[in-house]
Amino acid sequence: MIGVGIIGLGMAVKPHALALRDLEAAGRLRVVGGFAPSGDRRAAFAAAWGWPVFDRIEALLASPGLGLVLVLTPPRTHLPLAEQAFAAGCDVLVEKPVEWDGARAAALVDAAARAGRRAAVVFQHRFRPAALRFKAALDDGALGDILSASASIRWWRDDAYFATPGRGMKARDGGGVLLTQAIHTLDLLLHLAGPVASVTGFARTSGLRAIDTEDIAACALRFTNGAIGAVDATTVARPGFPERIEIAGSRGSAVLAAERLDLHIEGRAPDIIDHGSAGGGGADPMAFDHGPHRAMITEVLDAIAQRRAPSNDAATGLPVQRLIEAWLRSAESGRAEAP
Repeated sequence: MIGVGIIGLGMAVKPHALALRDLEAAGRLRVVGGFAPSGDRRAAFAAAWGWPVFDRIEALLASPGLGLVLVLTPPRTHLPLAEQAFAAGCDVLVEKPVEWDGARAAALVDAAARAGRRAAVVFQHRFRPAALRFKAALDDGALGDILSASASIRWWRDDAYFATPGRGMKARDGGGVLLTQAIHTLDLLLHLAGPVASVTGFARTSGLRAIDTEDIAACALRFTNGAIGAVDATTVARPGFPERIEIAGSRGSAVLAAERLDLHIEGRAPDIIDHGSAGGGGADPMAFDHGPHRAMITEVLDAIAQRRAPSNDAATGLPVQRLIEAWLRSAESGRAEAP
C-alpha cells in the first residue's frame, strides 16, 4: 500500500483530502501526513482530517513507505519541491499549472525523467464523467471531423478570494485568469480538440482588484486539424456561470457546460449526461464534487502499480501553458502567435 504525503495545506487541499480519505478507506493508499510552513494550517489540517502533520519537509519525505507526494503549493514552488520528492524516491502529483511558466514546467518534466520518477498534474476536469464521454465520442469518430471548437469561462472571484497575500500577482501565481482559473477548461479544450496552430488574443486587467495580471481575456484559435474557434475567459462575471466547451463536427455537435454534456450525433437520439452545472465558477472556487479528483488520483496509483506513465502526466500539461503564453504574447504584439 503506497504512502501518500501532502505538501501545501491551503485552499486546494480539500478535494484532494476528500479523495484521499475515500481511497484510504478502500485500501488503495495510506496517508502519511501533510506539511505546510504555517502552524495554523497544520493545526487546521490535523483537526479536519485526523492525519499527522510535519513541521519540516525533510521529515515528511523521510517517512517510511512514502511513495507519492501531492504538491499543492503556489506554482513557482513546484519545481524545487518536486526535485526534493524525486530525490527521496517519490513520484509527484502537482497542482495546476505544472509550474510558474512554460520553461520551468518543462524543467520539472525533465527532472522527473532524469530521476526515473513519475510527475502528474492536477487537471481533474479530464476525469469528469461527462468529459470522459465527450472524449470517447471524439476518439471513436462519432462527431466526424472537428470543424469548430470554442470555450467560455465567465467566472466570478470576490474580494475574499483576492485577500490571500499575492493572489492575482505574477510574482506568486505566474498569471491571472488564464493560468490560474481558465486553465482547467483550456486544458480540456486541447484534450478534446487537439493542439493549436496559432492564437490571436486580447487581455487586460479590469481594475476591480489590486492585481497585476489579466482578469479579462479573449482570443481566436486555429487548430492544427483545421478547426477554428474562440475563447473568452474572465473572473469579473458576477455571480459566476458554468464554463462551456462547444465542438461542432461534420457528423454532430456537443456542448459541455461544467458537468452536463449534450451530445447530438447524426442519426441518433440526443445523449445527455447531467452531473450538474454549478462547478466552481462562483465566489466559492471549491464548490464542486471531489469525484473527479478521486478518479485522477486513482489513475496515478494505477500508473504506479502498472509501471507506466499516467494519462495526466505532467508533460501533457505543457501544451496549455504554451497556449496561454502565446495568447498573452499576441495580446502585446497584436499579431497571431504560435504556441
